[in-house]
Amino acid sequence: MKINKYFSLLFTLFLAFAFNSFAQQEMTEDEWQAEMGRLKTKNESLNKEVSTLQTDVNGLKSNLSSLQSYDDCIGDLYQMVGATKADIDNFRKAVNELEGKIRRKEAPKADRQKDLNALKANKISALPEFYTKIHVMLQNMLTEWEDAPKDISYVVVKGDCLWNIAKKKDHYGNGFAWPKIYNANRDQIKNPDLIYPKQTFKIPPLTPEEKDKYDKAKKNYKPAPTQ
Repeated sequence: MKINKYFSLLFTLFLAFAFNSFAQQEMTEDEWQAEMGRLKTKNESLNKEVSTLQTDVNGLKSNLSSLQSYDDCIGDLYQMVGATKADIDNFRKAVNELEGKIRRKEAPKADRQKDLNALKANKISALPEFYTKIHVMLQNMLTEWEDAPKDISYVVVKGDCLWNIAKKKDHYGNGFAWPKIYNANRDQIKNPDLIYPKQTFKIPPLTPEEKDKYDKAKKNYKPAPTQ
């Protein structure tokens, strides 16, 4: 065995070195016998270590020979979910495509949730490669997906002004936000004091910063005292 040969060679070199060293020194017969006894004991100890190591090596080889190959393990996993390699490849492609749509927020969100539910219902989603992505990561991304509010259309009626349109509860609930409507409809509004019935205005959503600004203006407003 390679290990036995290695240790035998090592011990032989050790003995040769030791003999050469001792030969250069004056030793009594008792000292020589004592040194040879020590070396013999060391040799026996090393042989036992070699035997133990060889036993471990043989055990590892036996375990290795009984293990399945990687391909066989993967094949067993596929069989557990009743799928072929082609099925897995197609499923992986569908998962990657859906992930891209969710990241890009390709609406409608409800359709993306239906797509994800279909993937969840497939047994292949239970495989380690897909489980966390489908049942945790993609679902979390959908849950955190917030659709941007859409513009509201409003048709002007007689007696309207931008202030009153902005003050409507269905719009901003705050007349101070009228500049938002004005700026969004500059193609129709030449003078913010002059708007006309049957004009159709876009009422875009306020950003959080705009809402905060107009809310502060409303809160700090103090009407002029009556005469």
